[in-house]
Amino acid sequence: MRIGMVTDSLAHLPFEEMLDQAATLRITDLEFPTGGWSSAPHINARELLADSAARQRFVGAIESRGLRISALNANGNQLHPVIGPEIDRVVRNAVELASLLGVPTVVLMSGLPGGAAGDTTPNWVTTSWPPETQTILDYQWNDVAIPYWRELAAFGQERGVRFAIEMHGSQLVYNADTLLRLRSAVGENVGANLDPSHPMWMGADPLAVARALNGAIYNVHAKDSRFQHHVVAANGILGTQPPEQHGERPWNYVTLGLGYPGGQQFWGQFLCELRSAGYDGTLAIEHEDVVLDSVEGLEQTVNLLRGVLPVKPASWKPQDI
Repeated sequence: MRIGMVTDSLAHLPFEEMLDQAATLRITDLEFPTGGWSSAPHINARELLADSAARQRFVGAIESRGLRISALNANGNQLHPVIGPEIDRVVRNAVELASLLGVPTVVLMSGLPGGAAGDTTPNWVTTSWPPETQTILDYQWNDVAIPYWRELAAFGQERGVRFAIEMHGSQLVYNADTLLRLRSAVGENVGANLDPSHPMWMGADPLAVARALNGAIYNVHAKDSRFQHHVVAANGILGTQPPEQHGERPWNYVTLGLGYPGGQQFWGQFLCELRSAGYDGTLAIEHEDVVLDSVEGLEQTVNLLRGVLPVKPASWKPQDI
């Protein structure tokens, strides 16, 4: 496995300074957000699509520091009933650019439609009651998401690009079950971006999630979550407080090792589960800890991962029994 970084982790730094800092931290792989919910501070997808010389300069700056591009990211709601087409253009530009750059993976979310034709806002259904939830889900899956994703999966496959869907709250695909449902409907060009911080706060076990997604994990984000148990005890895990009210939230994203129980031991187990599930690629650190300096948080995360990172292939063979 290799240690990477989602470049928005250092969004405050200009492109060249971000690359220098990544190299200093001994990060080897970079995942570039290209738009949607990101301001894309380090990449201009439209400019790179239009200008081969600009692409050469972009790649040259990265490779000159011993770095490589592991994935492009196009997180946004392409199934939004109003702005969906705008985000879809971001997604397709990311696919076209990934193809030109020889990058195999585009990371994105599933999107979340409205609850019925004519709605103007997305609708996240999380329970089976009241009964109209089933009508909503039927519309979202069968009328919107599956037709869209069948076409998008083919679009990516034609260009040698696969999709890694981040299972996130307020998205149609938010856990292993919904990821596998979409993959079953549209094909194996769609897999998972496993960010363990999301199943953590939703009450799932990231180790079990990795097992459930055996063979379907195409990208991994390294991020942690921590419950604030006094808040959870009073209100449960659901909350609408924004990150600036981190002291009042039931949970927050935190630097690796400062959240999920077990610390470094848990992360070592998680990486072993990933390898058992067929994943041996990049661990892209996504720093979203609002109480730590981003460089300091990245350094702590790199140090933790280096202590448990499997680099060499397993030496055991079946004939060793």
